[in-house]
Amino acid sequence: MQRLLDTLRLSGADRPERGLLPARVRERIRVQEERSEILVGVAQLAFIVFMAVLYGISPKKFGAEAPFAPVPWVLSAYALFTLVRLALAYARRLPHGFVYLSIVVDVVLLMGLIFSFHLQYEQPPSFVLKSPTLMWVFVLIALRTLNFQARYVVIAGLVAAAGWLLLVLYVVTINPRDTMVTRDYVTYLTSNSVLIGAEVDKIVAILIFTAVLAFATGRARRLVEYMAVERASNEELARFVPREVVDQARTSEDALAAGQGETAEATVLFLDIEGFTTLSERLEPEEVVGTLNDFFEGAAAPIERRDGVINQFLGDAIVATFNAPRRDPRHAAHAVEAALEIIALCAERTFGDGHRLSVRIGINTGPMTCGLLGTPDRLVYTVIGDEVNLAARLEALNKTYGTRIIVSERTWEQAGPNAFAFAPIGDVQVRGRSRPTPVYTLRDE
Repeated sequence: MQRLLDTLRLSGADRPERGLLPARVRERIRVQEERSEILVGVAQLAFIVFMAVLYGISPKKFGAEAPFAPVPWVLSAYALFTLVRLALAYARRLPHGFVYLSIVVDVVLLMGLIFSFHLQYEQPPSFVLKSPTLMWVFVLIALRTLNFQARYVVIAGLVAAAGWLLLVLYVVTINPRDTMVTRDYVTYLTSNSVLIGAEVDKIVAILIFTAVLAFATGRARRLVEYMAVERASNEELARFVPREVVDQARTSEDALAAGQGETAEATVLFLDIEGFTTLSERLEPEEVVGTLNDFFEGAAAPIERRDGVINQFLGDAIVATFNAPRRDPRHAAHAVEAALEIIALCAERTFGDGHRLSVRIGINTGPMTCGLLGTPDRLVYTVIGDEVNLAARLEALNKTYGTRIIVSERTWEQAGPNAFAFAPIGDVQVRGRSRPTPVYTLRDE
């Protein structure tokens, strides 16, 4: 893991708090943050609708002759600001500065709504300190956790605490002759009196709530970044080893180790480009690489469409397996189909800068070991066994018999003797085997 972190550190970043993250991971996190801002905006809009409905159905204590009803105006201003913010979030044009402004405006408008109650209902200023709407402050702070940004939570909490403190100061200083402060708890609960200790409790509760959420959000942020790196690493790893191996590494309770694998019947397709060494001597290194990559991309498609897995690219050769590690009951037939399609592909098109390529393919079916080989620090997924070696030997035999595809007797049996236009070559002596091996080719190559 330390090596991974060191690698990521070398990748660089444009923001200090993300210095360990490569650009592709930062981009994913940015997308999630943009979606979170949309979610925050929708939640705030729902809150406004709820408050408007609640205000609409609640009884009013002021008469028709009241000169000003501030609550609808505050709610309207809050709704307008939220809609603008939501539109920017949907357009992916919400700047960070606007997010900070949004946090402050959210809390200020909520405090303004609470402040307007004593004007709306023609009550003493201390009436605002009794408002249960204060509980929505905690909701606004909690909404900021959706961004997985602890600083947003802290800003929302500090602004909320400062806002409530200003309301308290307003109440106790608006009328110096009657601060309405009491030390009697019962009097505080049964009148518009102010209990300083109770207001301090509210501010402290806001700050503690903010601190706990900020701490939890910071830890969640680190976990999100770790998971984003893990996901990106898994996707990159899947380009080097089969997806099934990546899934095993992701879900395994124990770390993967050399020697882990299984023995099962599978089909191996061994492909080599005919005369590529001679061709590469006439080409620049960049053109050689481009031609190979173009061919590999074309040859990989038929293999992957038939549930085959490319285990290795060996120079200008391909080693692919069917039924290992991806399960496929028709592995032999699919290997033959893929081979035929690759032969047809080479006949139809050129590769790289207009180069014609022809291939030789050997296919064998039998028991083989599929798993991880290497050292504790470096592992590769591969297939080993005598049956794998036989596929390579069959590919080389094409040169002797002037064929393009040679399959073993076991592949012939598994694929279906009548499913393809097989033609027997006979029993041949394969290097490394003491007894002759029956092999077949395909008439319609």
